[in-house]
Amino acid sequence: MNEIKYEIIEQLGVLSETEKGWKKELNLISWNEREPKYDLRDWSENHEKMGKGITLSKDEVDKLKSILNTL
Repeated sequence: MNEIKYEIIEQLGVLSETEKGWKKELNLISWNEREPKYDLRDWSENHEKMGKGITLSKDEVDKLKSILNTL
């Protein structure tokens, strides 16, 4: 299995935190040295472990923002 490489370019915000210290974060991340994308997922305190999440392009984030603004 190939190793997944990632670099957190910018930490944008924390949505929540569990009692064990894991945080649901919105970050700008470069996966496998590709163009950075917006990423929403759970991270351990030191960003060494991660949970499942979603990765969005700038266009997708803009569309999501538009949808959320209608709620």
